[in-house]
Amino acid sequence: MRLLMLGGSEFAGRAVAEAALGRGWDVTVFNRGRHEPPPGVRALSGDRTAPDGLAALAEGEWDVVVDTWSKAPRAVRDAARLLRGRARRYVYVSSCSVYAWAPPAGYAEDAPLVEGAEADAEQTEYPQDKRGGELAVLDAFGADRSVFVRAGLILGPYENIGRLPWWLTRIARGGPVLAPGPRDLPLQYVDVRDLAAWILGAAEQELSGPYNLMSPQGHATMGELLDACAAVTGADAELRWTEPDVVLGAGIAPWTQLPVWVPPGTDMHDAMHGADVSRAVATGLTCRPVTETVSETWTWLRSIGGIAPQRPDRPPVGLDPEVEAKVLAGAGGGADTTP
Repeated sequence: MRLLMLGGSEFAGRAVAEAALGRGWDVTVFNRGRHEPPPGVRALSGDRTAPDGLAALAEGEWDVVVDTWSKAPRAVRDAARLLRGRARRYVYVSSCSVYAWAPPAGYAEDAPLVEGAEADAEQTEYPQDKRGGELAVLDAFGADRSVFVRAGLILGPYENIGRLPWWLTRIARGGPVLAPGPRDLPLQYVDVRDLAAWILGAAEQELSGPYNLMSPQGHATMGELLDACAAVTGADAELRWTEPDVVLGAGIAPWTQLPVWVPPGTDMHDAMHGADVSRAVATGLTCRPVTETVSETWTWLRSIGGIAPQRPDRPPVGLDPEVEAKVLAGAGGGADTTP
């Protein structure tokens, strides 16, 4: 199989490129050359937002194109139009954010989508941009040769958003840790390597259409995630499980200040941790244990000096230590510290 990876040097793109190399595929990576691609790929350089930025792709044929673009949909449009006669299938890594807010718990791929998205648009809002990317691929490749990977929370090695790296770094620092409850809060996410494996399988099976791409609901819990962080770091950390009302009452923002976590019983939890993924599971999605994701992310993080890369277009995540200490002191005996 011949893969053209648009991107391929960071997080999801890199995981796809490495997985394809592991299967013996011929891999071409196209990006701006700011980061070193995996060894063994053919590297092409260009800036898809610049005039003639796709010139390096003027020739060549591929079985599948994988694109992770998340800004102006017109960049997806231009690439898809250029490649439609020379690639058999286009896989666009989209997002569950393309569903109209707020999708109900258990939403499937036929849930209503955001309005206002256009394939020719400049960068606007993230949900519209991702949906616009889908529309651009549909326009060029048609429904039978397009795959939309509607991912949710993605974790694992090479993460450049900072969610799991923040928790690992915080717990490694030790001491009392504000652990947002409840401990058995069900999570839904996908390890980036499981995402990559499913994408390659989708190309091999010649799948088409949209797929919610996360683990089954409750694949892990907040408690299992943070326990795994404590175990792999070996830190002298005390997880102090704190009721959601206490966390929210302190003005702490779910998802950003306390990464991964969103309070139960909310629209946000239904949207981020409540998707129906039966379609992806039926077509080959398998999800490794949370302990493996956490352990191997920690190994990677230490291998690069303990500081994770940060995408410049995404805000940093995490809770200020002073805010954490203040909340823990105020919670006092009200915090649930049950192991």
